Amino acid sequence: MSKVYTASRFNALSQTEEDGLILYNSYTGALVDFSKDEKEEVLTLLKSSSAINETEISTVLMENGFLVSEDVNELKRAEHLHQSMHRTDMLHLVLMPTEACNFRCTYCYESFTRGRMTDATIEGVKALVKSKAKTLSSLHISWFGGEPLLEIDLMEELTRDFQKTAEESDMQYSADISTNGYFLNKDVFERLISMDVRQFMITIDGIEAVHDSRRFLIGGGKTFKDIMDNLKSAKDSQETFDISIRVNFDENNLIETEELTEYLQEYFSGDRRFGILYRPVGRWGGEHDEDIPICSHITAGKKMWQFTNDAVDKKLALSSAIPGVIMPTGSVCYAAKPNAMVIGSNGQLYKCTTALDAEVNHVGHLLEDGSMDLDYDKIIKWVTSGEETDSTCQSCFYRPSCQGNHCPWYRMQTGERPCPSEKTSIRKVLNLIWKNSLNF
Repeated sequence: MSKVYTASRFNALSQTEEDGLILYNSYTGALVDFSKDEKEEVLTLLKSSSAINETEISTVLMENGFLVSEDVNELKRAEHLHQSMHRTDMLHLVLMPTEACNFRCTYCYESFTRGRMTDATIEGVKALVKSKAKTLSSLHISWFGGEPLLEIDLMEELTRDFQKTAEESDMQYSADISTNGYFLNKDVFERLISMDVRQFMITIDGIEAVHDSRRFLIGGGKTFKDIMDNLKSAKDSQETFDISIRVNFDENNLIETEELTEYLQEYFSGDRRFGILYRPVGRWGGEHDEDIPICSHITAGKKMWQFTNDAVDKKLALSSAIPGVIMPTGSVCYAAKPNAMVIGSNGQLYKCTTALDAEVNHVGHLLEDGSMDLDYDKIIKWVTSGEETDSTCQSCFYRPSCQGNHCPWYRMQTGERPCPSEKTSIRKVLNLIWKNSLNF
């Protein structure tokens, strides 16, 4: 007797500009486009709940999880995926080699009360990695700050230790960095590549005058030209890397954001190593919060995808962060993952890099011997705040990707579910990913 198949509860659909169909499944991560001529058969198969004749299209739908056998329990699948987040063979550390910064951005939430990582914390980080390495299959380091490149020598010291441990333990090692880009000259860039840093997040907030009025040096010095010179230098490299150029916008730089897209087109169009990411500025707890002219929720969502569409039309690459977040577990914040921890320069342990002053975010301390003194009651609030208790999240098509934990801090503050913009604008996002794929 033939199996009966039905459409997955985790499917989402969008249209191509040729009236074709884009199909996405948040459990498998599959993203497939179908032509206008194939569309009718696809939709018919997705609407039926019966035994299916094997055709080229039905095979694609079944193999990618768009059609599932009637005896498959997709809710149990989602629960199992959620449990996989508790894997103990993977470790993600967000390290702050310094909490100082050479910039004073108008919307920054950090207070810069501490500087370079203490010697005790440096030894603690090394010891922690060594002690965990025997049971790890992978270690990923995210360099954060402050501005981490203020302590590039310390970063390199720690990295060489990690690389040696990884080689001895047959452990996969990788790293990324969030940097303002001011110090990212050719020599520093090449050093970072040798340190297995292949992913970069660098922010530019508009054309030169606008950027320099928002993201300036201590004392007010300009930064746009130096950052752009560094990005152009990186473009000349033959290395494989992934730079997301993040553009933060609010009511004050909406027009200039469009002008920046045209400017970036001139230098980075056609180079998939440079992806564009537009994000609205938020009030994240800084001393100037009330002065920030944030966009309304509706305007922010509309402009974010409008800017992105314009960039893709100009053959600028989509930031890898966007297709990344729609993958299974891709929208789950690191703060909600049990195997991720933020280590401050004084050994303070956090779950979130935004709410640094919040007591609930002070989840423990790293000791010099590599052991961690943890407050599990606080940690539980970060890692169990999503789909476990939210019935709406449990029934959502996007559940495997987000698990109700796109931002546990937002949920704790507001009591509301933190649905990511990629979910609420899924049709636009799928269309953008499709359009981007045609460019590269």
